[in-house]
Amino acid sequence: MRKLEGILAYNDKFVRRKEYIPYQTGKYPGDKILVVTCMDTRLLELLPKAMNLQNGDAKVVKTAGALISNSYGSVMRSILVGVSLLSVEEVFVIGHYDCGMIGLESGMVLDRVKQMGVMQEDLDSVYDQGVDVEKWLCGCSKVEEGVMQSVSMIRNHPLFPSNIPVHGLVIDPNTGKLDEVIRGYE
Repeated sequence: MRKLEGILAYNDKFVRRKEYIPYQTGKYPGDKILVVTCMDTRLLELLPKAMNLQNGDAKVVKTAGALISNSYGSVMRSILVGVSLLSVEEVFVIGHYDCGMIGLESGMVLDRVKQMGVMQEDLDSVYDQGVDVEKWLCGCSKVEEGVMQSVSMIRNHPLFPSNIPVHGLVIDPNTGKLDEVIRGYE
């Protein structure tokens, strides 16, 4: 159950043996792209391989379902920093089939966190802060719909440059096949 000790012990050996050297790269993405994708574990190595990306080629922002739920949240901030300061010239939003965010309703999450010990007064305090919890914790009905919503949120953001293409794709988490949803050049 406790993973920290094992991770730190491994890391100590990793650093002492200088195993980090093959992974060293610059802070600017070599291919000048930024990818917004899902945090699904199946995509960790598959997605870069399916896109022919090597270490250092892209900035990658991960979020549940590749969904951007807030125009002024950390995901959108990361995208804006990428295009304005980190040489990003194209953005890719890549969802995946068999995503846990498809059909997700806020009640599913809220019921589970309550079972895990979150008290009703804590939930009430979130509502008191003006958060639309139902909207914030919901998914989408189809992966393509979620990709289109995220692409739209990026493209329509007042601080996002209109000359930067934003593409929408869906990957098969079993085969790596990419399906085009939105071509950002058009």
